[in-house]
Amino acid sequence: MTQHAPSEDMPSPELPGAWQRLGQRVEGQNWPVGALYVVATPIGNLGDLTLRGMQALARADVIAAEDTRATRTLLDAWGVTTPMMSAHRHNEAAAATAIIERLRAGQRVALVSDAGAPGVSDPGGRIVQAVHEAGLLVVPFPGPSAVVAALMATGVTTDANPGFVFAGFAPTKSAARQRWMRHWSVLPAAMVFYEAPHRIQASLTDLLAVAGPTRRVSLARELTKRFEEIATLTLAQAPAWLQADSHREQGEYVVVLHAPAEVPDEERMIEGAATIDAWMDAMLETMSVRDVARIAAKATGLSRDTLYARALTRKP
Repeated sequence: MTQHAPSEDMPSPELPGAWQRLGQRVEGQNWPVGALYVVATPIGNLGDLTLRGMQALARADVIAAEDTRATRTLLDAWGVTTPMMSAHRHNEAAAATAIIERLRAGQRVALVSDAGAPGVSDPGGRIVQAVHEAGLLVVPFPGPSAVVAALMATGVTTDANPGFVFAGFAPTKSAARQRWMRHWSVLPAAMVFYEAPHRIQASLTDLLAVAGPTRRVSLARELTKRFEEIATLTLAQAPAWLQADSHREQGEYVVVLHAPAEVPDEERMIEGAATIDAWMDAMLETMSVRDVARIAAKATGLSRDTLYARALTRKP
């Protein structure tokens, strides 16, 4: 089943006077100086910036941004004129030093990434760590998150099965991606990861090979944007769904692999068996996958097919 974003022809509701009163209450809250404000920003819809997050950006002495051009669009939309400095993956150490100097001088610094929560598969984590190590204050301003939005929209977490694991971005090479998927997909929890549009087809093919055709997956693309789309289906159905519309190879994806119904006995036996992996890795340096699987099956008593599939994902 696929869910699309609603149409945009609904009339806009009038903002109640309580909205302004709430804004005044937020203004009167504690806004410490010498603190790093870690602010979540919209993942697509500019209206998702929280009132408190907007106030943090407006009250900061400087905004440390992953991409100042992207952040400028957000600031202009909300009428925020705070100056910016650059803080991205390639200058994170230097940015952390400059930010700590500002904090020690009593300034407020707001840290943002291009979209979503800084430090969650986005730059910012090292800066936050450095500020903590310097003994300075870090204040989180929660808000938009693609991971949480996808979990909310798919219903994979319940009171009976609340677990999920966020695995970040999938590796770019197929062999590494399958090893990575095999590691996370056997856990008794939903697996959530990000994938780029130009790799989503290859990633789903690898996921099908690793998790099997009946495992359920939810695909969320363009979250909070005009062409938002969310589909839940089996991995066997996923390639056809993707190919049914050329637009589906556009827009960033959040992939939610549902928790396994039951971990197969052989996978449970293999899970955590680092010794078997070490043997196979050593043999794969000089032997074929087929021969490695045959020898490992004879040594362990496990299925040759199971060990063949495992060796195939470990072959360098």
